[in-house]
Amino acid sequence: MNKTITTVAVCLMAVLNLADASATKPNIVLILCDDLGYGDVQCLNPENGKIATPSVDQLAAEGMIFTDAHSGSSVCTPTRYGLLTGRYSWRTKLQSGVVQGFAPNLIAEDRPTVASFLKSQGYHTGIIGKWHLNFQYVDPDSGTTLNKKNSKKGLAPVGSTIPDGPIHRGFDFFYGFHHARDMKGVIENDKVIVHDDEINMLPRLTREAVQYIDTHANETDQSPFFLYVPFGSPHTPIVPSKEWQGRSGLGPYADFVMQTDAGVGAITAALTRNGVDDNTLIIFSSDNGCSKAARIPQLAKKGHIVSAGYRGSKADLWDGGHRVPFIVRWPGKVAARSTCDQTICLTDFFATFAELTDEPLPAGSAEDSVSFLPALSGNPIVSTRKGVIHHSISGHFGYRQGKWKLLLAKGSGGWSDPNEKAASKAGAPSMQLYDMDSDPGETTNLYTTHPEVVTRLITQLQSDVTNGRSTEGSESKNDHEDIRLWKSGR
Repeated sequence: MNKTITTVAVCLMAVLNLADASATKPNIVLILCDDLGYGDVQCLNPENGKIATPSVDQLAAEGMIFTDAHSGSSVCTPTRYGLLTGRYSWRTKLQSGVVQGFAPNLIAEDRPTVASFLKSQGYHTGIIGKWHLNFQYVDPDSGTTLNKKNSKKGLAPVGSTIPDGPIHRGFDFFYGFHHARDMKGVIENDKVIVHDDEINMLPRLTREAVQYIDTHANETDQSPFFLYVPFGSPHTPIVPSKEWQGRSGLGPYADFVMQTDAGVGAITAALTRNGVDDNTLIIFSSDNGCSKAARIPQLAKKGHIVSAGYRGSKADLWDGGHRVPFIVRWPGKVAARSTCDQTICLTDFFATFAELTDEPLPAGSAEDSVSFLPALSGNPIVSTRKGVIHHSISGHFGYRQGKWKLLLAKGSGGWSDPNEKAASKAGAPSMQLYDMDSDPGETTNLYTTHPEVVTRLITQLQSDVTNGRSTEGSESKNDHEDIRLWKSGR
């Protein structure tokens, strides 16, 4: 046989084998709402959920509900860092609160992300929505790096470029904005393309997500795609479009939740229309609990309980701050109308996707990530992690191990009453311990009656913090050396 023909045949076979390998990997769509409470999804809160969420309810009916899923923090930025890196954000310089933009990316340039990992496995990777992990802007005229002081109303000018954004952290495509306060600045890839009213952002993101699926679902090279859709809703500004205003009968927040649910429906409809339902793993969740900006007491008066009976809300260490909706649909792989009560965290995506693609985790990655893939088949999660670490807006720590939950805080650790100042003034004990099996509402503090449990959990928490990782693996170090476990004293 001619040598040239043989070489061509071998190359062609290699290409076909690569295409076959890619075709066996599922598409992944990860939808992350912003400040959506556990009880804001009607099927998760059938008695006290008054907001209609038919699209998310349908996902649950066709898939699995995780009833004990937690965000890595009770506020935006740290949760998003953990989701993309498989590592708790308090291991970085961000010890409390959230970032404000116009600053270097919180994710180090050499740190693997879920996106960079999947990209290395042949996935096309897209993010459509809110970033909120910092990046810089370069002025289109002067070439200087901008800061908020030399930007008009906190917005980078149209044409500004971004040297360290999502497309520099593993994503092939980015469309969206940085965070709520600069939502008017619409970004595509590494450039600010337009300034627009905030009310138009949710419709923009929905259209772009649908278009992304239409473009990539049936590409000739059969490459799978990873689409991360971090909606900016129903976070403030609470701006439902005109056609959604008044639809809920409960107020603007509930209207905005309904519009967000419709966005989920548009995405799932696009998957169906393109015939890729069966080979697409879709995950729906939220970055933390419902915000006080939703006017929680007023909603309660109308019968809607945003946290479904769990104590607290966004920013808190109590479960209302970080127990989040978590629904998985994967036809033929995940049983319809199934549930899982195993504890998971949003840091667990990295290890899960590694097991899903049957590839090892990259070196120096995913130190706090455990695969929940077995749970999708109804099996126990196998973990070297002893427990899940909780973290509040003020940097207060909590630790969950089995039924036990320990809080190194006197109050909520966040915004709910009593906050730390009020709890300290009232002489509250320095810690809280709850039995989440018998007391999921965290009403009875068992701190004084179970000292052996308190000692065990503090010891394990201290180890997980100082070791630079909470799972077994290669040695790792925290970026920030002075991580204080106790924020309110002992």
